[in-house]
This record gives sequence, structure tokens and C-alpha cells, in this order.
Amino acid sequence: MKLLVLTGMPGSGKSSVADVFRRAEVPVVIMGDVIRAEVEARGLEPNPANTKDVMLELRERDGLGAVAKRCIESLKASDSDFLIIEGCRSLAEVDVFDDYAETLWKVCIHSSPKTRFSRLKNRGREDDPKDWDVFRERDLREISVGLGAVIALSDIVIINEATLEHLEKEAEGLVQRFV
Repeated sequence: MKLLVLTGMPGSGKSSVADVFRRAEVPVVIMGDVIRAEVEARGLEPNPANTKDVMLELRERDGLGAVAKRCIESLKASDSDFLIIEGCRSLAEVDVFDDYAETLWKVCIHSSPKTRFSRLKNRGREDDPKDWDVFRERDLREISVGLGAVIALSDIVIINEATLEHLEKEAEGLVQRFV
């Protein structure tokens, strides 16, 4: 199996890139869905505080690769030999996927904090930060679990400061390259 791991800070555009791969009929596994499902299974409100607590608890209890390990079942259930992993946040998670995959590429989507904050405020997901302080705290938490290392060691970096259409064209180039 070949895996393309999408990484980047919250609001950078990972989901938009994943959507372009979906349109090309490439399966996508969303790591954040693991956390959101766990929050729901515990009967908690899907807000920034609860998603933070669950994410940190899973990683503390089951190791830094905990979320990736939970994604392996989705990979095993797929009949595709090429999948997208959206939202990898640590080198331990990369290692879990690398142990499973025949080939693995890391693609970082990068946007400035100001751009990402604006996107997250407009996105409207319940667990998105509503103010700058919560946004900044989330960024620092993401970096603390290892996201910065995954970004720094990515094979490809896409700068996403323009329009959605521009990002989609960049993503279409990735589809042509990898599919």
C-alpha cells in the first residue's frame, strides 16, 4: 500500500487538498475524525476544550502514535493500494504509517497564522477556536505533540495563501503526480 500523508497546522487547507483526491476517487482517512468520534462516544460536547483533552489523553495513555494506530483498521478495510491520510501530527504517527505502508510521502500545506485563523473562524466546525487566544493555544498544543517536526520533514510543501481555486490547482498537480 502507498500512503500520502497530509500535514499542516489547523486551517492550512489539508481538507481542501484531500477533497481533490476524493474527487479523483482516492480514499481519504481523516485523523481528526478519530478524536471527534472519541469525544462523541464519551458523550462530550465537541468543543475545543474537550477535543484537546481527548487528544492529549489518548496520546498520553497509548503513546504519540495512538491516533495513527486507530487509523490502521481503516487502511486494512480499504481495497485501494493508494490512500490519503489527512492530519498527521507527529513523527510517531508517521512511523506507524511508514511501518504499514510500502511507500509513504509527506505533504505539508502551509498558511500563515492570520490566514488560518480567518479560515477557522469562517469554517464553523464546533471544535474550531472562536478567538485568537484559543487559536494560539491550539497552535502551540499542536506543535507540542510534534506537528512541527512532521512539517519540517515533509517531502513536499504547498504554500496556501491564495484562493481555494489556486490550492485546488496545486492539489490537482499532486493527483496527477501520484495517481
